[in-house]
This record gives sequence, structure tokens and C-alpha cells, in this order.
Amino acid sequence: MTNVGLSKIAVIGAGNIGGTLAQRLAEADVAAEVVLFDIVEGLPQGKALDIQESAPVLGFSTRVRGSTRLDEAVEGSDLVILTAGLARKPGMSRSDLLGRNAQIVKGHAEMIREKAPNAVVMVVTNPVDVMAYFVWKATGFPRERIIAESGTLDSARFRWFVAEALGVTPRDVVGFTLGTHGDTMVPVLSHCSVNGVPVTKLLPPEKLRAIVERTKKGGGEIVDLLKTGSAYYAPSAAQLEMALSIARNEHRLLSCSVLLNGEFGFKDIFLSVPIVLGRHGFTKVHEIELTAEERSALEASAKAVSEDLKLLAMMPL
Repeated sequence: MTNVGLSKIAVIGAGNIGGTLAQRLAEADVAAEVVLFDIVEGLPQGKALDIQESAPVLGFSTRVRGSTRLDEAVEGSDLVILTAGLARKPGMSRSDLLGRNAQIVKGHAEMIREKAPNAVVMVVTNPVDVMAYFVWKATGFPRERIIAESGTLDSARFRWFVAEALGVTPRDVVGFTLGTHGDTMVPVLSHCSVNGVPVTKLLPPEKLRAIVERTKKGGGEIVDLLKTGSAYYAPSAAQLEMALSIARNEHRLLSCSVLLNGEFGFKDIFLSVPIVLGRHGFTKVHEIELTAEERSALEASAKAVSEDLKLLAMMPL
């Protein structure tokens, strides 16, 4: 595939995730310009300048700017990444964030529709599967251009826990999760392997069950440890993986949350599934064979998202 690069990437939200992602994007040198937006005056400008001043050392050519004007930040962007929103605190579920983050995302989606009508939109704001649906509705964009970071992060955690349990290098572990970005996610053991060897042949069932449960609670584990925030190193790395596939038109097969239109038997709902991701969004959803247990778990994921969508529909936004 052709490494085309992008003219402009807008990162909305200059918190820990947005700031770290802007740094990773600049260092990857896949866009002429990265604009970091936030409503707090000085925050995006300061972080952007700090990132920019590392360019002579790290050798990237990307121009990094900070802005507190949403229209200016978004205008003409090829890729817009929505990270702005409230972070989870200990004891708070992603669904608890529903109403407040929907209000934040609504204005962003409307501005993207007006100022960047051809952009691919990557949604990070939690609860991400529901927010992605909300962005799709608010922009009116084709489903191929609204992609949420969900399975990419959860898959990375899943792969690390397998690698840790076996004492092997993480790059040899192939695996992914499906469904929601939350407690009903589905780490898919039946398609997990280490250099071609099925993980079910390498670890006992009780150890595999423990890995599945830890993966489901991966974000919450970090929230509990940090106490005043949530994860951002692994999330921004997962977001970079998606952004690179878009910017370089790599057509990678990744687990991302997208609007399903009958795939896996679901319709009008965002869930993480294996997709082919390139310059103009996703081109294909790959339906894979699941065990009966995995299929049942995926149905539970869909039910959880559907319940949040019904709750969101009743909120005055």
C-alpha cells in the first residue's frame, strides 16, 4: 500500500491522552501538521510548543500547533481524533460518563461536519462505543469514516497479559478482543496464538480465564492504581496504530469499533470487530467464526451498548 501521509490531523482535547497522542503523531511524521485543541487557554499551545521543540533532536518534520479555536483546529483536517471528555474516576463506569461526555462530543461533531466534511473521525471519548454512534448521527458521515478506538487498546492489553504469562516477547502474540470497550468485552481465545501456536495449547484453562478477566478490567485496574486519572500511554499507542493505518493507507486488519450493518448478526450499533482500515476509513468487516461461548459474550456486549443508547436517547442534549 502507498504511504501517502496526511496534510492535517486535529487532536481534540489536550489532556493526558490528547497530548501524548499529539507527541506520538508528530514523532511518526505522517502528517504535515498536527493541531492540538483544548478550551483551556495556554494548555494546547504549551504542549504543542514543547513537542515541537523536540523536533531537532528526534528529526521529525511535522508542524505541531496548539489552538483554543475549535473551528480553526478542525478546518480542512483529513483526520480528526476526539479525545476530549471527562476521565473515569475510581468506582465510576464508562456508562456513568454518558450524558456529560455526549454534551461535549455534540459540539465537536457538528463542527467537524461543517469544517472538515471529508475527514475520517476517530472517537476516543468514553463510553466510546456509544459516543461513536452519537458522532455518526451528528455528522451524518458514511459509517466507513467513523471509527472508534476500542478493540485496538483492549487487544494490546490482552496480548501483553498472554506474553507476560508465558514469558515471551509481546510481538509474537497475536490476539484481539471484540465487543465493547468495557466489562462486556470479548477477548477471543479461539483466535489467539503465539508464533502460530494456539494459546489454548500453551496455558491451562484457569490461567486463560484469569487473563480474560484481567483484560476486561484492564482500564479499571489502572484507574484504581492512579486514583486521580486513567490510562494514556497504552491508549495513545493504540490510537497511533489506527492513525498510521489511515495516514499510510496500510489497510491493516485491526479490531475497531464501527457501525455494524448486519455483520455478526447486529445492526445499527457500534461494536469492535475485525476491520480493514485505510486512508478513507474502513473498507471491510471480517466476520470470523466464534465459539458458542464467545458468541454469547458478544451478544451480551451488544445488549450493554443498546441499553446505553436507549438511555442516551432519553437525555436532553
